[in-house]
Amino acid sequence: MAIMITDECINCGACEPECPNNAIYEGGVEWAVSEGTGVSGPYVLEGGIEVDADAEQAPVSEDYYFIVPDKCTECKGFHEEPQCAAVCPVDCCVPDPEREETDEVLLERKDRLHL
Repeated sequence: MAIMITDECINCGACEPECPNNAIYEGGVEWAVSEGTGVSGPYVLEGGIEVDADAEQAPVSEDYYFIVPDKCTECKGFHEEPQCAAVCPVDCCVPDPEREETDEVLLERKDRLHL
């Protein structure tokens, strides 16, 4: 599963610098696939939507920090556990029940993001 940040987030920002994929953004901030990754040119998001890796995308949340599911690997291939969850002082970085993913899928995403 990708990790998500719940609405209990206190906007402390402790999670953001811990993400090896640069998948965590402050609420209301646009994001791009290329930020913090090795991706350039066209990139296919979940659902088959193709975007330019440098194109800014709409924020997932306007009110609190969020994790871009297309960039989250649960830290597979980097750490033993999701680092956002490890440092969150209010335990609001949790597995997203709507995005169950195998280790294989997460590692494949890591490889796609970090060429």
